[in-house]
Amino acid sequence: MELYPLKFNPVYSYRIWGGDKLKTVLNKDYTQDSIGESWEISDVENNETLVSEGPLKGKSLKELITEFKGELVGDNVYKTFGNDFPLLIKFIDAKTPLSIQVHPSNELAKERHNSFGKNEMWYVMEAEEDAELIIGFNKTTNKDNYQKHLNNSTLRNILNIEKVDKGDTFY
Repeated sequence: MELYPLKFNPVYSYRIWGGDKLKTVLNKDYTQDSIGESWEISDVENNETLVSEGPLKGKSLKELITEFKGELVGDNVYKTFGNDFPLLIKFIDAKTPLSIQVHPSNELAKERHNSFGKNEMWYVMEAEEDAELIIGFNKTTNKDNYQKHLNNSTLRNILNIEKVDKGDTFY
């Protein structure tokens, strides 16, 4: 079978901080409230997106990679990741602030969870006037200093907070 441009059915995820812009701005088709994430291309277990049309309709990325290998994802990607798709592509609509998250390196994720680490790249498609992202710390810190700020409710004092505008990109 010959490959063709693939479209996937997104997986919608409820989030307590979710808004309605995925529906009102991106015209996503769902009926639930507080949908904060639309996973467009995902190989995450129990959240796999499926091909939406054509002869491969209903197939997951893992099924496609197993069948087409490097022809689908490129030989170098296939040699590195095998049948696992290394990206998660999603839209996020956060009407309230998200929690602070720490993502492990590949080494730590492999050791603790037998998975890949998590790097993130954000492209801001739309932003409210006071929108911001927290990206790391604004100075070198350690566990004790972090815990002190956490206990004193002053954590924002040591975080790197960036104002964001439409079109900004962060890695």
